[in-house]
Amino acid sequence: MMNQDACHRMESPEFVRLSLASAMALGIREGRFYRGAKNPCINLLLNYNEGCKANCAYCGLARKRPGVFEQKSFIKVDWPLVSLDEVIDRINHRNGAVKRVCLSMITNTRCVNDTEVMVRRLAPAVDAPISVLASPTIMKREHLLRLQAGGVDMLGVAVDGVTPSIFDRFRGKGVEGPHRWEHYWETVADAVSIFGQGRVGVHLIVGLGETEYEVCQTMTRVAEAGAVSQLFSFWAEAESALAGVGRPSWGAYLRVQLARYLIDEGIANAADFSYDVQGRLTGFSLSDDRLDGIISLGRPLMTSGCPGRDGEVACNRPFGNCLPDVKQWNYPYLPNEEELALIKENLWR
Repeated sequence: MMNQDACHRMESPEFVRLSLASAMALGIREGRFYRGAKNPCINLLLNYNEGCKANCAYCGLARKRPGVFEQKSFIKVDWPLVSLDEVIDRINHRNGAVKRVCLSMITNTRCVNDTEVMVRRLAPAVDAPISVLASPTIMKREHLLRLQAGGVDMLGVAVDGVTPSIFDRFRGKGVEGPHRWEHYWETVADAVSIFGQGRVGVHLIVGLGETEYEVCQTMTRVAEAGAVSQLFSFWAEAESALAGVGRPSWGAYLRVQLARYLIDEGIANAADFSYDVQGRLTGFSLSDDRLDGIISLGRPLMTSGCPGRDGEVACNRPFGNCLPDVKQWNYPYLPNEEELALIKENLWR
């Protein structure tokens, strides 16, 4: 049994948790990826014995979810605890295979200064751009400025719920949580003014009870704010408050993915699309040939995340939304012909 002093020494900023996929990419855990997928972004999560003070209904790190914080899963996988020094050393032995490093904050006031400390250690030590997934509830504009000065080139803001009522129900008052919709959008605006157009990613979760119309409206709001949408499909975490809720249908998620691509690429927005009385997408105001050509690119169905210096998505979260299969909610690689045929067959189902 580890004593209290030893546990304290294994907290951030000296120690950090990293996703299972990142641990595999750095050789800390054994395993291989379906269809030879790569994980070019190393995703890190700050770690504290007392855990996260938020209680988001869908999150594996929620305050009221059973278990010790260090042992809680997040996006349904383990996050091994490793020293930051070891992470830096292993990144530098990957011969440029790491295209981005992302530090994810939790809602813990210690996180604000520790994230800045870790950024200032990482930025000059690794040959990869640095992102931070911020925790707006414990941050002010000055904190964003300090992260940018320390070497962060992109910021993530996990709005998650696409409407004020869904956000409040699952992140705010509905779960005795501290988060507030208006402050998150203020942080998005501040971040765009600091990091620049297209340098802020807004996380949105599909499958929390919203309509496809509402998702498209919010993705259009993101684009109009100068940010980009980064989509996640809801996939229930065991013992979370939403453990019994199913994921969105594959067809619904495919449609929203295509809508995101069209919106972020400036091809169309929510007002250009057509919907049925239940708010489901029924058309994109494009010819069949043009839509088929866009689907055939494969990229609209891939994970939307922060890019590396080459402009290609680096934060591709391999199989973070589903188990490895020909039918996936976010492809971490270009879909092949078999997968594209299935996508076209199921798009309007």
